[in-house]
Amino acid sequence: MNKAELKEFLDEKVFQYNTLDFIESDPILIPHQFSLKEDIEIAGFLTATIAWGNRKMIINNSKRMMELLGNSPYDFIMAHNDTQLEKLDGFVHRTFNTEDFKTFIKALQHIYKTHNGLEMAFAKNQQALSMQPAIAEFKKLFFEIAHQSRTMKHVSDPMQGSAAKRINMFLRWMVRQDQKGVDFGIWKSISPASLSCPLDVHSGNVARKLGVLTRKQNDGRALAELDTALRQFDPNDPVKYDFALFGLGVFERF
Repeated sequence: MNKAELKEFLDEKVFQYNTLDFIESDPILIPHQFSLKEDIEIAGFLTATIAWGNRKMIINNSKRMMELLGNSPYDFIMAHNDTQLEKLDGFVHRTFNTEDFKTFIKALQHIYKTHNGLEMAFAKNQQALSMQPAIAEFKKLFFEIAHQSRTMKHVSDPMQGSAAKRINMFLRWMVRQDQKGVDFGIWKSISPASLSCPLDVHSGNVARKLGVLTRKQNDGRALAELDTALRQFDPNDPVKYDFALFGLGVFERF
């Protein structure tokens, strides 16, 4: 396919997969259970944090996280005490354990009390065509509180070469307004043009087969290459092609 044909093909796949049907089998299902902005973004952030592995397990464990937070994540985070944190004992998702969960609750409280919430914590360091430096700076803000060094691995750092797949996915959820009711578009201080595609094994393999990615590793350099290619197809909403790449990989075994 030439460039025009490839764009038409990918646009068709975006139209096919960027629908409400996408939600029911995707981790974005969890923040869709809430209506308050802060609940949506906290539920989205915590869900994205554990979004690796089996998708059914991700969804089930994310639901469990919300239940442990009384299905009012913002209220819990802002008003919790040490006794309430004990309710989180026993939670684990792969390498994300109880202590990590408790640290994230404390760090989120710090973000809301000290840095005006998740949106502002990301927005303050955004660049015109990249959120990757902002993600790196967010990690610094997030871990200003006391924490175990092991917990830091659960927030990616693009400045250390990471593709930061889960945080880029979370930013897509919050920033992109798709008019289809999938992505929320509740963060108005960040432009969708600055977003990056959540790069994982599925989207990476499909991108290579389509010739829009050549680098073999799914790292920060590959993400930059993919971003450049996707912005040629739609500079205002490049991350919409996540639906196409992911759908082709997961649902069509492309």
